[in-house]
Amino acid sequence: MTDVGPASARQRLDAALSGLATTFRGMTARPDEHNCECHWGSAEDLARLKEADTELDPDLLHRTWRAIDWSDHPAVLRRILPQFATALVDGSIEPLFGLEEAGRCFALGHWRRWPAEQAAAVEEFLAAWWVYTLTAADAPVLGHQVLALSVEASGTLTPWLRTWETVSGPVADRRLAEAVARWERDLLGDELPWDTWEDDEEETREELTAWLVRHAPARLRAHGADEELLHRVRLLGLTGPDRWEDPHWPAYVY
Repeated sequence: MTDVGPASARQRLDAALSGLATTFRGMTARPDEHNCECHWGSAEDLARLKEADTELDPDLLHRTWRAIDWSDHPAVLRRILPQFATALVDGSIEPLFGLEEAGRCFALGHWRRWPAEQAAAVEEFLAAWWVYTLTAADAPVLGHQVLALSVEASGTLTPWLRTWETVSGPVADRRLAEAVARWERDLLGDELPWDTWEDDEEETREELTAWLVRHAPARLRAHGADEELLHRVRLLGLTGPDRWEDPHWPAYVY
């Protein structure tokens, strides 16, 4: 494992945010883009999306990233991406449910199909933000929220777990303890602990569960997690009656 310092992680994140600003400078929504004035916003609001490099007020930014019915979602995402990414990092994005909602905005933009320079800038932002979250004690957004967003944005869990596996230190272990405490009830009920639009929900849940069973116990002990949380992880490695009849089964009702 590698011990990444918070200062270097922040430098990388700042560089990634700067890269987004440079890469997507001058981007706008399509001239013929439209949305419902009754439910989304006014013609004046829509016109702002067709102006390059002007900052949107927080409410307009919120309505824009949450809308799923743009005729050219990739163009809209490119228009808002530098400001959107900065707002995500500073914790000012407030979804109605989980932060995975914001990840779907990325997914709907199909950013992996963009020109190589653009796709690389998005990928580096997500990767740098994740490392920063695992190393900076004062990161505004919790690890389990950033992970859910990143999985939904990228359509895969594997690289994010691989990073968590390699980044060491007390902050990364604390993020793991926070995540397990948030996830264990859902996972013990064989449910993915965030809402997903992906078709491979079961596969993602199984991958997450197997990773936790293998990697979480030692790190949770190092963090000083209580024994009951460790038992929850142990139970994830059991199935059927072996899980439900275990003396440490928490008797959750699903």
